[in-house]
Amino acid sequence: MNRGFPFFAAIALAASAFVASAAPSAATQREISGLMQALETSGCRFQRNGSWHESAEARSHLQRKYDYLLKRNLADTAEQFIDRAASRSSISGKPYRVACPGAAEQDASTWFQQQLQRQRQSRT
Repeated sequence: MNRGFPFFAAIALAASAFVASAAPSAATQREISGLMQALETSGCRFQRNGSWHESAEARSHLQRKYDYLLKRNLADTAEQFIDRAASRSSISGKPYRVACPGAAEQDASTWFQQQLQRQRQSRT
């Protein structure tokens, strides 16, 4: 019987659990922070479950959702944040909407994707 195998199996399991619980990369954290900041400073209104909210309140709500996702390792990319937190209500499933001054109302997922592309283009 090989007594070394259980030890190495335990080490491998512990290492995979550590990797699974790793935080998003610093670049991803910057992108998500940038998305939150873009929302808060946009002057846009944010619709959630049929009610409109000012941008600072919307940011606070999305921060809570992001924190929830972080605890469960479900936001490894900015795209995952947009899809899992910033696009629709996790309770009703209804899409979030964004209305900005001088622009047509649109789905929040589209708005956040546009903001993410702007961020990425400004870095290049």
